[in-house]
Amino acid sequence: MKTIRIASPTHEGYITVLDGIERKTLVYGNNTLMTAFRLKKGKTLPLHTHPHEQTGYLIKGHIILIIDGQKYEMGTGGSWSIPSNMEHGALILEDSEAIEVFSPVREDYIPQ
Repeated sequence: MKTIRIASPTHEGYITVLDGIERKTLVYGNNTLMTAFRLKKGKTLPLHTHPHEQTGYLIKGHIILIIDGQKYEMGTGGSWSIPSNMEHGALILEDSEAIEVFSPVREDYIPQ
């Protein structure tokens, strides 16, 4: 049986990942998970890797993505796709919001 999950917009449910970086799982299925991120100016998302492919869209703001040692400047409307197990991080140049989709589903992002 297939499971259908629907999420309605709300400002509740964000959790602090690091100082100035918050995330909220919006919805997930069998193969993908969608998350919203709020990022504060001047903060850094440290370099890291994970086995999930990650595709993102910057709703608003200005960040520098560091992917596999290369820097990519992203403004509102910018998008990216990061292969699994590739080192990446970000410098937050102004308050920003992003949506990201992970595949396979990040079990650690499923709300309890």
